[in-house]
Amino acid sequence: MSLQEKEKSTQKPDPALAAEINQRLRDGMLPCAVAHDIAKDQQIDPLKVGQAADALEISLSKCQLGLFGYKPDKKIVKAETDPPADLLAAIQAAVQDGKVPCSVLWEIADQFKVSRLNVSNVCEGQGIKVKPCQLGAF
Repeated sequence: MSLQEKEKSTQKPDPALAAEINQRLRDGMLPCAVAHDIAKDQQIDPLKVGQAADALEISLSKCQLGLFGYKPDKKIVKAETDPPADLLAAIQAAVQDGKVPCSVLWEIADQFKVSRLNVSNVCEGQGIKVKPCQLGAF
């Protein structure tokens, strides 16, 4: 998250958004999938939900790419060292400066009809960093 985005996240969130987030917490945390559902329901950018959660000092959990928010090891992504060539090519084509955005990986997963975790595993195996997160977690 950029400094500018971080500063925005410390602003008091919209009361309706804050209430929705607080209502949908699981074990005191906001799962990634739930944050995206809230964004869709409220027709707002997922980053706004992430910023609101940050302002409310609520941690995000269960990243759909497996990168954070899991117990006990924090992440569940595992390096895939022998991915299908076409999937690997699509991911590599999306890389800029050694990184690929989370949103692009979601699109690739949909295109190839594989799980989001699967594309993240390929990135892990290739040393490709995922950034930025749609929710502003990284």
